[in-house]
Amino acid sequence: MEETTQKPRKPSEIFPMTQPRPGDSNRIAREYLDSLLIEPRYLDAVVPSTALTLYGETFATPVMTAALSHLEWIRPNGMVELARGAALAGAVYWAGFGDEAELESIVATGARTVVVLKPYADEDVAMRRIAHAKSCGVLGIGMDVDHSFNQRGQLGEVKGVAMGAKSAADIRRYVAAAGDVPFLLKGTLSLQDAFKGLEAGVRGIVLSHHHGIQDYAVPPLLVLPEIAKAVAGRIPVFLDGCLMTGIDAFKALALGATAVSFGRSLMDSLAEGGAEGVAEKIVSVTEVLASCMGRTASPDLAHIDPTVIRRL
Repeated sequence: MEETTQKPRKPSEIFPMTQPRPGDSNRIAREYLDSLLIEPRYLDAVVPSTALTLYGETFATPVMTAALSHLEWIRPNGMVELARGAALAGAVYWAGFGDEAELESIVATGARTVVVLKPYADEDVAMRRIAHAKSCGVLGIGMDVDHSFNQRGQLGEVKGVAMGAKSAADIRRYVAAAGDVPFLLKGTLSLQDAFKGLEAGVRGIVLSHHHGIQDYAVPPLLVLPEIAKAVAGRIPVFLDGCLMTGIDAFKALALGATAVSFGRSLMDSLAEGGAEGVAEKIVSVTEVLASCMGRTASPDLAHIDPTVIRRL
């Protein structure tokens, strides 16, 4: 009898973007995204530029990867393949939880990388990882401050590594340890944390609900305008969370984001096409973004009028 094998399921089939349950922050964020409409403006429009200038370097697109981790189940050497895809597309790559050897392999692809560290309870570990990231020549170093607690209200663990709650004083020490390399705060969803980060000297904040780590979390796009206004261009403001299309990217950029990160919406491309598939997806998303910019008379990323966004 001829053997048959079951076709592997796509990541999107295993982890759908939204779940039909009360309080799910992914569903809430997605519904908020879909409630935002775009006002076309055609007169005096020009062919737009999607070039992003960040920390003194220029990239082809403001569409970045999210800080994903543990992608071997999708594709062998998945983190490195994702990095190669970002490099091919001229995009910034964000690296999530992994060991030092993996980061070295990621940086070796040529991808300009922001590595996001966990809030390690052991300060020696945190300082060692910051020093190692600097030695690799990364573009930036961030920390997932929203990953301190587990679902029981206790300090958590990631892959057996103890996490700790972080204070503004802790962040100030990490900023000093990073030196000339920008240190960023990831998991910001409030003016309070944004101001504390600024006072601590961070050089970027990421508005993110960490794929629904907190039920009923405010959608990143909802708080983006007030945080962007308060930051007033002093540091970049990045955003991730349920972004799927170039139209989603446009909405975030119009409301004040410097650049945006795509995570789970890149997984199928990684699974099916490796680095080339990821690059094609980022380019495709950027093309739709450019279309929105052209149809709203937005010549470049710095000149997207937020009033083109209307609430349904």
